[in-house]
Amino acid sequence: MSHDPLLARIIPVLADVPGVATIVLGGSRARGTAHEASDYDLGLYYRDGAALDIDRLRAAATGLVDDPAAVHVTRVGEWGPWIVGGAWLAIGGRKVDLLYRSVEQVTAVIDACRNGEISMHYQPGHPHGFCSAIWMGEVALCRALHDPDGLVAAMKVRTAPYPPSLRDALVRRFQWEILFSIENAELALPRGDTTQIAGCVYRALACTAQVLFALNGQYLINEKGALAQAANFPVTVRGLAGRVAEVWRQIGAAEHAAALQALRMLESELREIS
Repeated sequence: MSHDPLLARIIPVLADVPGVATIVLGGSRARGTAHEASDYDLGLYYRDGAALDIDRLRAAATGLVDDPAAVHVTRVGEWGPWIVGGAWLAIGGRKVDLLYRSVEQVTAVIDACRNGEISMHYQPGHPHGFCSAIWMGEVALCRALHDPDGLVAAMKVRTAPYPPSLRDALVRRFQWEILFSIENAELALPRGDTTQIAGCVYRALACTAQVLFALNGQYLINEKGALAQAANFPVTVRGLAGRVAEVWRQIGAAEHAAALQALRMLESELREIS
């Protein structure tokens, strides 16, 4: 990514921070789907035996950002065990997000995913929750910008091809919940409990995305835009994007029973292709 002047400015500074073992580019810029205003998502991987020097990282960030007074760099673990920590920065008028990841912990999760072992965790910012397989997907989809010891390269090898055991585990974990969520929403219909209904509809659709990504051997690393992406997969439900939009139109118009019936049809068709 040396052709990107912003990265060319940032990466040598971050790479010089003690404890930064490797730096990767994630998100839309790594996948080649970014537009001019897209954020820069940078993963900072560290070894458990060589902790990140947060003071040095803060100093490095302060020297890069547009407004040094606005810099906030977290300690490791401040954002919980899965998002871990990092910083939201503005550099050269661009939004640059830093996220910490442990090489050893991510490697262990990749091994678990390859064995068909996944877990789901409550996480602010992820309305459906944080699935452990996200860490594996991040490695699979990222681009290494600084990897002197080949740590990310070694992890990447274990993400391709997409493991059938992971596909099976994700389908097993999320498919049953689609109908379960619809049925829970139906129980709320007589009470007119719109918040409960809408929440259950969201969960049903989020689980639908999880299943479709798994069936297509694609890593789901964020709920944002997942259904729109799944609508274009080779294995998908016909007219998915339009049907989802109609479900939410019906929810907004308080046509709750019709929305849940439409969801039941989606769930039935998804079971046929699973």
